[in-house]
Amino acid sequence: MTDSADSPSFRLAYVPGVTPAKWVRVWEQRSPDVPLTLLQVEPAEAGDVLRDGRADAGLVRLPVDRTVLSAIPLYTETTVVVVPKDHVITAADEVTLDDLADEVVLHPLDDVLGWDRPPGEPAFERPATTADAIELVAANIGVLVVPQSLARLHHRRDLTYRPVADAPQSSVALSWPEEATTDLVEDFIGIVRGRTVNSTRGRTRPQPEKTGKTEKAGKPEKAGTGGRARKPAAGARTAGKNSRARSAGAAKSAKRGKPRRRS
Repeated sequence: MTDSADSPSFRLAYVPGVTPAKWVRVWEQRSPDVPLTLLQVEPAEAGDVLRDGRADAGLVRLPVDRTVLSAIPLYTETTVVVVPKDHVITAADEVTLDDLADEVVLHPLDDVLGWDRPPGEPAFERPATTADAIELVAANIGVLVVPQSLARLHHRRDLTYRPVADAPQSSVALSWPEEATTDLVEDFIGIVRGRTVNSTRGRTRPQPEKTGKTEKAGKPEKAGTGGRARKPAAGARTAGKNSRARSAGAAKSAKRGKPRRRS
C-alpha cells in the first residue's frame, strides 16, 4: 500500500501465470524514487488482498467483485489441454471439447476456468492445486485443461499442450479498490494501457517552464549605430541625387569660364 507522502511505495499483487515484469520495468524507469513491491497471491485470495489494503492494485483473473473493486481487462488467454508427449492428442494442432470426451479430465480446486461441468470423465478426486494436477498428468492419470500461461508456468519436458478451440477462457485484468484510486494507481493504469510519460490522460506531470518567445538572431550591428543600419527614406535618396546633380553642373560651369568677346 502507499505510505506517507515523504516515502511513497507501491504494492502490486499478481496471480500465477501472469508476468508483470514488462510493466515493472517501465515503472522503475518512470518512478525510480517509488519502490514497487510484487506480491504473488492465489486467484481465490486476490480479491481479499485488495479489499484489505495489502496491495494497492493487482493483476488478477476475472471476474472480480465489481461492487468494491474497479477492473480494467487487459487480455484473454488461449485455453490448452496438457497431455503427455506421446498422447494421441498431440497428432492434432488443435482439439475440441468433444475430443476430450473419453479422457479423464482433472479438475483442481484452484481451477480458474469456472467450469459448470468439466468435459470428459471426472477423476476419482480433485487435485488440491494445478501443480498437483500436472504431476498426475505426468503419471498418465488424466489430462488437464488450463490457460496457456499456467501450462507454461508448470512446464515439464515430458509434457506438452494443444489449444482447445471451444473451451472457456480466462481473462486477466488490472484491479484495485474503487475508493482507493490514488495517484500511484493512476500512474500504473497509464503504464498498462501503454500511455507515454507525457500523455495528457491520467495524472498530470509537471512540464518545463516556458521562457518566453524565442528571439531570432539578427545581423551584426554596425559600429556606432546601436542596431541595424537603416536605409534612407525614398525622398531623402531623391534629394541626395538632385543635390549631387546640381553640384556636378556647377563644377562644369566653373570650368567653362567667361564667354569670349567678339572682335
